[in-house]
Amino acid sequence: MNITITDSAQEYLSGLLDKQGIDGMSVRMFIQQPGTPYAETCLAYCRPEEVNETDEILDLPKLRVYIEKNSVAFLDEAFVDYATEKMGGQLTIKAPNAKMPKVSADSPIEDQINYVLYSDINPGLAAHGGEVKLVEVIDGQVAVLQFGGGCQGCSAVDLTLKEGVEKTLIEKVPGLTAVKDETDHTVTDNAFM
Repeated sequence: MNITITDSAQEYLSGLLDKQGIDGMSVRMFIQQPGTPYAETCLAYCRPEEVNETDEILDLPKLRVYIEKNSVAFLDEAFVDYATEKMGGQLTIKAPNAKMPKVSADSPIEDQINYVLYSDINPGLAAHGGEVKLVEVIDGQVAVLQFGGGCQGCSAVDLTLKEGVEKTLIEKVPGLTAVKDETDHTVTDNAFM
């Protein structure tokens, strides 16, 4: 695990744990809605009876941190710090891979597709109020997508799908052979064009 919790953050968190007055109280670190644009990095108290046997353990000089197994990949390169300010202090958590973990050629094809969608394709679609998300992968080769926002009902969606989305995905995701759209484009309330 490549997670950094600075000495000042450890000091601050261990002080909070001490105030709880419970032997064995630790910290739980996890990502809510990992791998989505809505991902949030969270720290919470973890009582001894709340420890899961699948948790990863980060033993630090001043505290123990339990990390939910499903969050480990999304917490790679996470950085937790505490800075003292005039009005008290500020705990900051930066997790650059929370919305999408780093992927490699041996990552599941769904992760590879989502990575390309969130890092390469959706930023361009967002300029038109649109987005696209993965619904499923059929036979490990065909990505089924759903467009939303300004893309749903847009008159240029076929061109966007074939010349933009499909071309980019097939180029960047080994083994992917086709892309299908399952969006109901008869709904044009928020369509871009």
